[in-house]
Amino acid sequence: MQFKDYYSVLGVEPGAGDAEIKSAYRRLARKYHPDVSKEAGAEDRFKAVNEAYEALRDPARRKAYDQLRAGGYRPGDEVPPAGFGGGGGQGGFDFDEVFAGGGAGGGFSDFFESLFRRGAGGPGPGPGMRGGPRGAAMGAGDTRARLAVSLENVHRGESVRIAIDGRSFDVRVPRGIRPGQVIRLAGQGSHGGDLLLEIEYAAHPKFEVDGRNILYSLPVAPWEAALGATVSVPTLGGQVELKIPAGSEAGRKLRLRGRGLPGTGGAASGDQLVELEIQAPTPHDLRQREAYEKIREAFAEDWRRE
Repeated sequence: MQFKDYYSVLGVEPGAGDAEIKSAYRRLARKYHPDVSKEAGAEDRFKAVNEAYEALRDPARRKAYDQLRAGGYRPGDEVPPAGFGGGGGQGGFDFDEVFAGGGAGGGFSDFFESLFRRGAGGPGPGPGMRGGPRGAAMGAGDTRARLAVSLENVHRGESVRIAIDGRSFDVRVPRGIRPGQVIRLAGQGSHGGDLLLEIEYAAHPKFEVDGRNILYSLPVAPWEAALGATVSVPTLGGQVELKIPAGSEAGRKLRLRGRGLPGTGGAASGDQLVELEIQAPTPHDLRQREAYEKIREAFAEDWRRE
């Protein structure tokens, strides 16, 4: 099992802050997303970026990884599985973790799984585990794990396959389930009790979450913002057309009503908030450069005073 340098994968220094790590992840995930990238090996790079971000975005996981990295391991070095999880040893990471297949979480390397997933037979909740919400108190023989599910899973409400403690399960993810809520699998605990799966949302290459709202940053050309345009925007339910009003400025937020995460218990569904990022394309030929020069001449007198 070979050591992976997750900081190098994201192109950040080990001392990088959370915002820098998130920014690097979003940039690389967009670049290598299989739906848009035509580069050779893009899918493998996309998976590597997702794995690195999952390791570093959570403070407890990052701490465990940093402890291992401090031992002097470098990419390609063989890392013995002994001591991973289970308390003590190199990793020192002491709670169970499960990632549903599909979406941004899933298909991670043996290195990731050995460091962060101990199997459901561990000694109860470890650091960072919250109390069992909504009647999910642990009984004798119960075991607990955290289940990271994609936003698509939560939006659609569907079954996902997980592997834990050498066993596979199909778990139905209720539509609109919230982080911290618990799915109970009766009789599936390692010691004859129930298996309690505490929900968290896996990182997404395009979207962020604010309550039930979905946040998305949309790159637009200067002329689209100035003159208005209709563009195709991704949502959890598929592509939709969004009208950009003329005269829009960078940072303007447009609302797609009902395109967020589903409501539960009579609560309304969230919205998708689209923030405009105005990006000027780089000119690649004489014609495009001349077009920029004409824009400069037209706006040179007054644009800085607006």
